[in-house]
Amino acid sequence: MAWQEFKRGKGNKFDVQEFEYNLEDNIFQLHKELQAGIYRHSNYTSFYVKDPKLRHIHKACAEDRVLHHDVFRILYPIFDPTFIFDSYSCRMNKGTHRAVNRLQKFARKVGKNNTQNCHILKLDIKKFFDSIDHDILTLFIKRKINDKNTAWLIKEIIESFLTSPGKGLPLGNITSQLFANIYLDKLDKFIKHKLKIRYYIRYCDDFIILDGNRDYLKTLISIVSRFLLEKLKLSLHSDKIEIRKYHQGVDFLGYVSFPYHRILRTKTEKRMFGKIKRRVKELRWGKVSPKSFDQTIQSYLGVLKHCNSYKLKKKLLSKILL
Repeated sequence: MAWQEFKRGKGNKFDVQEFEYNLEDNIFQLHKELQAGIYRHSNYTSFYVKDPKLRHIHKACAEDRVLHHDVFRILYPIFDPTFIFDSYSCRMNKGTHRAVNRLQKFARKVGKNNTQNCHILKLDIKKFFDSIDHDILTLFIKRKINDKNTAWLIKEIIESFLTSPGKGLPLGNITSQLFANIYLDKLDKFIKHKLKIRYYIRYCDDFIILDGNRDYLKTLISIVSRFLLEKLKLSLHSDKIEIRKYHQGVDFLGYVSFPYHRILRTKTEKRMFGKIKRRVKELRWGKVSPKSFDQTIQSYLGVLKHCNSYKLKKKLLSKILL
């Protein structure tokens, strides 16, 4: 039985104690294996979540997750300062809301306070996590990690998961988030330093470039595509390449941004109210606590706080008062 089940009250106190004792014993065993250099990563448990599209999640065992957190804690302060400012995924003091705010700031500059056209190129990498090359990622990390034992451990974590020979990172690992930024930092530096593009924002494998010249943005598509293929063995998602004028509305990270306002993406809105409807039923049936229900509502109110949402807030409150 997993620890999350204990926390939800599905195990008795003796089960909890046994789980804690076993975990403690296993962590001591993990420590011995690491010292002896014989550690091997365990197999993953896989499952699917809809968020909003179906995602295949791979979850490591508790001992391996403890190790992942320690590796992340050590690597993050080494690599994060080397990343560009406008990389916003899985970084302290960044996130989706800051990225969307940055988009609006850039658009005002490019469009000279909305007096001229501002075009936005949106790009997405096809099957990004499944396509990450282990050898390339390991090479990038080794350039900053000189310790042989640490490099061996990182390689063990990277190679613990495969979607095809020598490729793939599991979505369930905290290390995967950092490894993704390390991998795409090469793209960031190419765009910022080689191409000298000032108005660029990336959130994981979604990225945008802003410019007043639509034709210039068109030329960038093939340049970026070639770099990804030759240097990172990645490819753009051809169905998700898009150039739009800012005043037409730009769909980015759950919001649609316009020159003078921002609204919630329609799919995000439908997903939010679908979740609220289910949570209301669960509350009435006693499947969730009032505290847990309130946390859900507060999280959605937090999302709405970052856009023009007066009517949506009223609709949300009416749903929970029924």
